[in-house]
Amino acid sequence: MFTHLLLPTDGSPLSDLAVQQGIAFARELGTKVTGLHVLPSIHVLTLQSEALEEDKRQFAARMRLLADQYLGKLSALATQSDVACDTIAVEHVHPYLAIIETARTRHCDLIVMASHGRRGMQALLLGSETQKVLTHSEIPVLVLREARVRSAA
Repeated sequence: MFTHLLLPTDGSPLSDLAVQQGIAFARELGTKVTGLHVLPSIHVLTLQSEALEEDKRQFAARMRLLADQYLGKLSALATQSDVACDTIAVEHVHPYLAIIETARTRHCDLIVMASHGRRGMQALLLGSETQKVLTHSEIPVLVLREARVRSAA
């Protein structure tokens, strides 16, 4: 069946749930996982780019710290579950392409990721990385959807 799962994470609660489910699935199958976090690129239009160099370095350092936290959490969970795990953080303008490229270069045979279930104008404005992965990946994708829970409040 599957031998190597890619688990992309953005650090959100929904992504954390997908990671937990992906690791549980990997444990059942006896497979290994690779955790991935895509670092965002900073894009600022300016005529004096040297004025932004320090801000860019600070931004990159902060994003790297978050990536280390997200991937550390994933790695710890995999270790607790006796699942072989590797992690990687890559910078890319298009997260969906980074996910697909990482799956291909790491020889993953299944991508397990969450979908926030955005619809309508929100989906149009924010886009859906999951939808883009589904559309462009030749590697199978297992999508875990957000459960819609209504509060009594």
